[in-house]
Amino acid sequence: MPSPLTAILLVPLLTAGIAQAVEEPRFTVEARTTTYEIRRYEPVLVAETPVTAAFDEAGNAGFRVLAGYIFGNNQTRARIAMTAPVIQEAAGTTVLKPSAEGFVVQFTMPAGSALATLPTPNDPRVRLRELPARRIAVLGYSGSWSEARYQAKAAALLATLKKDGIRTLGAPVLARFDSPFQLWFLRRNEVWVELDA
Repeated sequence: MPSPLTAILLVPLLTAGIAQAVEEPRFTVEARTTTYEIRRYEPVLVAETPVTAAFDEAGNAGFRVLAGYIFGNNQTRARIAMTAPVIQEAAGTTVLKPSAEGFVVQFTMPAGSALATLPTPNDPRVRLRELPARRIAVLGYSGSWSEARYQAKAAALLATLKKDGIRTLGAPVLARFDSPFQLWFLRRNEVWVELDA
């Protein structure tokens, strides 16, 4: 039997292994630099909910609503597999700071899902829609989900893309890949910004 200290040290490793097994949207990598990579994502279905809250609370508030949907708060009581990442984007704005409308939080639906067959949400705050194929510039980072850290990473990505002459569409979004129970320094986070096709 492992000692308590060994068990504590194993938890993040096991959690990280589980996180890697969670389905992610399909993409191909078009290019890589020392700062970011450019990915082409396939069309994907999402469940999303609007959240009126501060940046640091919006992700958790949206997560709870969407988790309810995939864990059976829908008209057929169906359970839907959890995927990664959880996306948080400012609603109704094309700048880094959120508008008065707050944020939109999204879960990706598993591959093979169809709008016609996904269960209808019981919660009117949850809406289902398809996102088209997109080109996205991605900057990865570890650590906390704080607004200050996200803003710094998003600003760095936008500045580098501008310097490289790459045109962006809309505002950056936060992509969180790990559970809140993951140790903060082991978390996988990304800033995404859509690119001109």
